[in-house]
Amino acid sequence: MNHDTYPDAYIADILRSVRTIAVVGASPNEMRPSFGVTRFLKAKGYDVVAINPGHAGGEIAGCPVHASLADVPHPIDMVDVFRNSDAAGEAVDEAIAIGAKVVWLQLGVRNDAAAARAEAAGLKVVMNRCPKIEWPRLGG
Repeated sequence: MNHDTYPDAYIADILRSVRTIAVVGASPNEMRPSFGVTRFLKAKGYDVVAINPGHAGGEIAGCPVHASLADVPHPIDMVDVFRNSDAAGEAVDEAIAIGAKVVWLQLGVRNDAAAARAEAAGLKVVMNRCPKIEWPRLGG
């Protein structure tokens, strides 16, 4: 997959096929982009869980918070990563380990080595994009 550009159909298929999304790096601060994206995805009908070890057991944007992906008690379709590019690799490896179908790295986040590992494990990968931007653009 060429991660410089994505066909609209590829992104649209992901957004239409996933039901459960884990937001890694979700923040309880309403001013942070991760909070807004978490709230947006929940409002669009996705089953969203937040991953933030410092707030495990609480809620962020009305979504339950877990310390790690491995702590989520049900399958996750997509892992949306709000981490820097270097730290994103660990989140990608955790997504592979839990059997996620998609790894989505947020705007400004790119890790080609992690993307290659995910694709080798059968996951779809999106980097340097935001589902909150793509969802309305592609009709949800």
